[in-house]
Amino acid sequence: MNGRGDSTAATFVWSALDTTLQVVDSLSGATLGRVVGTGRLVARAGALRSNAVSISVRAPIDSIAAAGPTRDTVIVSAPDSLSDSLQIKAFGPPGTTASVKIALSVVVFPPGPPGLTLVPGDTVRTSGTGVAVFQVRLTGTRPDSAVVTASAQHAGGTPVAGSPVTFVVEFLP
Repeated sequence: MNGRGDSTAATFVWSALDTTLQVVDSLSGATLGRVVGTGRLVARAGALRSNAVSISVRAPIDSIAAAGPTRDTVIVSAPDSLSDSLQIKAFGPPGTTASVKIALSVVVFPPGPPGLTLVPGDTVRTSGTGVAVFQVRLTGTRPDSAVVTASAQHAGGTPVAGSPVTFVVEFLP
């Protein structure tokens, strides 16, 4: 796009300004992180250069595990039908903090409409310390219990060691 907002036939070439990143395909901008840290990426078309964009390269995750109790009991007659915080810890190479999205899924017993909500949602991200926290809120008919599985995958789609982690939340009248 030129200064007037019109399309141009320019070819963009991407390049890394740091050794943290490796540009795999300079025309598409496909880039890999080489080491943990922050790298900068720029695009150019002829003599025109973009501002540098910072890219964070994070440590790969080695495994996940429960970071606290895996069972909780919710007394439904109480005004708050929210479980205690359930926690998952992600582990990376020594000296690094693993950052990852963890997918959650719920199965209720006896089977039927779920009537549950995962708080903050069905995907949680680990904090700066590698811990992800979620809760189960009763929003409908009380089941006997809910089994929540937390799982993480490597970039290639293979499960992370320790995955899935299983939590059980029991609902009592």
